[in-house]
Amino acid sequence: MNLDLLTVALLAGAATWAFRALPILARTDRMAAGGWLERFLSATGPAAIATLFVAAILPALTPDLLRLLPVVTGTLAVLALWVARRSVVLATLGGAVAHGCTVWLLG
Repeated sequence: MNLDLLTVALLAGAATWAFRALPILARTDRMAAGGWLERFLSATGPAAIATLFVAAILPALTPDLLRLLPVVTGTLAVLALWVARRSVVLATLGGAVAHGCTVWLLG
């Protein structure tokens, strides 16, 4: 296994754990409404998604456009379904199906 890939995976895992553990450890039920901590914690969801996306896509990035096509179609499907339905579940499933179908079609 490549050391760079392992480092990215460990950093992504640590960040994901921190994003999930921080609200529990901060005892969000005692926070002032609209305070800086509440705003910070509400931004951790999108930040966690962005972190996982970057960690997942980095190994797939290549100058070979044919090998990059499944990543592009999956990402576009996620974005399109999210904009259309505002559903994380449908966007995730649609992206996975688009990615899988593209891999299958490419052989």
